[in-house]
Amino acid sequence: MFTAHHFDLAPHCALSSRGAVLFFFSVCVPTFGVAGTATVLGYWPILPFAGAEMALLAWALKTNMARRFEHEHIEVTESEVIVECSHALRPGTARRIVFPRHWSRVKIRRPNSPPSSLVIESHGRCLEVGKFLTEEERRQLAARLKLLIGGMNQSPALPDSGSPDKFS
Repeated sequence: MFTAHHFDLAPHCALSSRGAVLFFFSVCVPTFGVAGTATVLGYWPILPFAGAEMALLAWALKTNMARRFEHEHIEVTESEVIVECSHALRPGTARRIVFPRHWSRVKIRRPNSPPSSLVIESHGRCLEVGKFLTEEERRQLAARLKLLIGGMNQSPALPDSGSPDKFS
């Protein structure tokens, strides 16, 4: 009996929300302390640059923290390769793309120069998956998917699957 193979992909998120806030304030306090002291001594142009620097840091942290809600789910069945991409903070942006397994292929583009990109393509359509994976994880996923999907006009026999493979 055939069972589908599942791959759940999620980005690495080592920093918690609380950790991000603590980090931000641990950088803000000394920065504004030095800028405030310089302002009192008459070097007032330092203060707007310190503010701009902290605003840029806040934007970078917010953007990085939003990535933890990205998720990709790949399912390889006997006849299809189904990719679902979602972002919890943008509910209307979930995508579901279905490729016929027999006519699909997995490729790594720019294999010799990181960062490479892992794509699934079929019938002129192409989808990049695993953008947030490390180079090694991307290559492992590509190897696993190539075994399951095969090349164009190939459909290798699928082995029984256990639990979903997790790449995060």
